[in-house]
Amino acid sequence: MKIAQKTIKFLLIAAITLFTSAGFASESDKKHDDQNDGGRVNTKEEVEAYILHHIKDSHDFSLFSYTSDEGERKHFGFPLPVIIWSSEGLVSFMSSEFHHNDDGHVLVERNGLKFAKIHSKIYEIETGATSVTFDESHHATNAHKLLDFSITKSVVGILLIGFLLLFWFARLARQYKTKQIPTGFARVLEPLVLYVRDEIAKPNIGEKHYRRFTGYLLTVFFFIWVLNLAGLTPLGFNVTGQLAVTGCLAIFTLVIYTVSGTKGYWMHMIWMPGVPVLIRPILAVIELAGALIIKPFSLLVRLFANISAGHIVVMSLIAIMFTLKESLGVVGATGLSLVLSFFITLIEVLVAFLQAYIFTMLSALFIGMAVDDHSEAH
Repeated sequence: MKIAQKTIKFLLIAAITLFTSAGFASESDKKHDDQNDGGRVNTKEEVEAYILHHIKDSHDFSLFSYTSDEGERKHFGFPLPVIIWSSEGLVSFMSSEFHHNDDGHVLVERNGLKFAKIHSKIYEIETGATSVTFDESHHATNAHKLLDFSITKSVVGILLIGFLLLFWFARLARQYKTKQIPTGFARVLEPLVLYVRDEIAKPNIGEKHYRRFTGYLLTVFFFIWVLNLAGLTPLGFNVTGQLAVTGCLAIFTLVIYTVSGTKGYWMHMIWMPGVPVLIRPILAVIELAGALIIKPFSLLVRLFANISAGHIVVMSLIAIMFTLKESLGVVGATGLSLVLSFFITLIEVLVAFLQAYIFTMLSALFIGMAVDDHSEAH
């Protein structure tokens, strides 16, 4: 119980810190916000733009925004460090310099250079230009994108969940040294750890090799699961809905089963026994494409698509209270929105676990295929 109480206290302190952080709204926000961000989101087009903007990563950590009766747009959260590699080298400043503007109207000057942020992408503008111009293909003609090493909202989410997992499992490991049966919140973690080990690692990798990869599978499972759950909270994380994150996780699995592959695994892939010699090169190309491209691609796309779709559906149902208020009335639209979004959120809780399970299961399956002693089968 003490561990659970301390964990709850930790989360409460983190939440209070986030919610009470200075909301860096000012009069300049009213001047610089674009049309969608500067006013109330009411129309279908504004709702669609807001949802698409929400599921993207952000250079600011904004908990919520609203428009006051005076028409001033207020944002509550805190700025994050912007770290970019420009033509003059490394440049850094706080994201509050952009005043929440995301359409390039606000320019930040550093080291004689001008920077603009458009749709979460930071551009360096050429000397003498005052704004970014685009051609018919929407390519910038007087600016170029930069290497962005910023601490974004997704990075904050990864660090926060990473530290939380380290805290939980460090306490669980210390309990095993002094007790046979964990107590407190560790009782929740233990059956999940045993489930991943006994129901995912052992059956798919085998008794001989599963211990080598159980640590990785546990890390992937809990990392994805907790991040998925965090995405359903008011913190607004959408970490596993970012291709960069799911792509990195897929690459980790790719590297592990590629490096761990046995001689028999590669021989069956490159020069498959038991088939005519003329067909072997064709099969080799297909097998290599499957192992190096299709498998990791299926891992990253499945997780990204399901989590992003879940966020879009939930926010679309919440938006019913705005888009259908004229036909259903304020009470009817709000009631319908709350009921539908509530049930979809419950389903998303299941999907959060399911996607973590599927990613871990497929990773274990791919690793098991690589480390299996194929020579024994012949």
